[in-house]
Amino acid sequence: MENKNSFAALLPIAVFVFLYLGLGITFEYIMEVPMGFYNVSVVVIFLLSLCVACFQTKGIDMNEKLKIMANNIADPNIITMILIFLMAGVFVGVLGRSSAESVAYFLLSLIPADYAVPLLFLISAFVSLAMGTSVGTITLIVPIALAVANSTGFSIPLCVGTVMGGAMFGDNLSFISDTTIAACNGQGCAMQDKFNANFKIAIPAALLTVIILYFLSAQQSIGELQIKDYHLMQIVPYLLVLLGGILGYNVFLVLLVGIISGSILMLGSGEISFVNYMVNIGKGTSGMFETAMVAILVSTIGGLIAYNGGFNALLSLIHKVFTGKKGGMLGIGLLVGMMDIATANNTVAIVMSNPIAKQISESYKISAKQTASLLDTFSCIFQGILPYGAQMLVALSIAVSLGYEINAFMVLPFLLYPYLLLLSSILFVFIPQAK
Repeated sequence: MENKNSFAALLPIAVFVFLYLGLGITFEYIMEVPMGFYNVSVVVIFLLSLCVACFQTKGIDMNEKLKIMANNIADPNIITMILIFLMAGVFVGVLGRSSAESVAYFLLSLIPADYAVPLLFLISAFVSLAMGTSVGTITLIVPIALAVANSTGFSIPLCVGTVMGGAMFGDNLSFISDTTIAACNGQGCAMQDKFNANFKIAIPAALLTVIILYFLSAQQSIGELQIKDYHLMQIVPYLLVLLGGILGYNVFLVLLVGIISGSILMLGSGEISFVNYMVNIGKGTSGMFETAMVAILVSTIGGLIAYNGGFNALLSLIHKVFTGKKGGMLGIGLLVGMMDIATANNTVAIVMSNPIAKQISESYKISAKQTASLLDTFSCIFQGILPYGAQMLVALSIAVSLGYEINAFMVLPFLLYPYLLLLSSILFVFIPQAK
């Protein structure tokens, strides 16, 4: 079975792309349904793709097909990924919105209004690094960015694009980001190793972004910056999670410390009642259910595609198009980027790309940490600039709901960080890296 080589076996992926992208474009741009892409259930589309994969798998009965699927799901990396998703959901649920706002307003209180735009980037980067979610960060910080723009006179698209860029920084690097979890577990590398490799790519892009943002905003009119009340102690759980991740402690232990410290803080201070505390935990975990289900379904589909020779065929094509280690690294980046364009979900793109990327890395002798870093980075680059991505749609919907007239094409020129991250990633590929 291992020698099968068939492009036809990739049909389930094509079905997913056609249905998900086709329905999303129809809802969003033809029927003009708000958040159209996110009214299409990715789980349902993957179920249909799984049916196609089952029908394609000939010569064995349904029980054998189920065994193939079950063996793929039983991979320890998949189980670990799902458990981390759920614990990350609990952590975010425990702390809620007020803690992230405290982080933002505390940082804004430290500097003059002249530096508000570069600081918005740093705030978004820190909050997303601590929370592990770009969409959650955008939801929290875009209203603050709009208030900054309104009170200081800075361009609204500039402030919104700046927040989106900072959010993608943390999405890419955070230890509790689902993209980091998916990439590291899919490639079998430690999160700290992936972080170290990613750090070298992201920091130059981030520093250059801050510098350019300062000069872009330097000539604009400055008003008075208004800071809301914040609670400094609410920053502590985020700092503990961030510090624990950087020091390389087990991710389960890090999340547990964050959950316990956050629970003591929120309940002990009377910030939240026990009933609301339990409700928020439920919302946090349920927010991860779709991501966990996608990981399971993609594993089942991947098992059948591999059995039918689909990944072997794709690997052969990449070998023909991309030669050498650098070509293999570019191939991994392009692969996950195309998956992200198709799915508008960087976590799904990584999960779908993981099996093929692992084979490419083994063939071209690319280390697991470099592969995980490339998967996460390129998926975040593409996700950060998609006009129909969740990040853009959420940012625009918040702005419109608050009475601002803004569209994706006004924001796109100010997505500096994703563009610079792409440049930094390409340089990373062509500059020799330590193994």
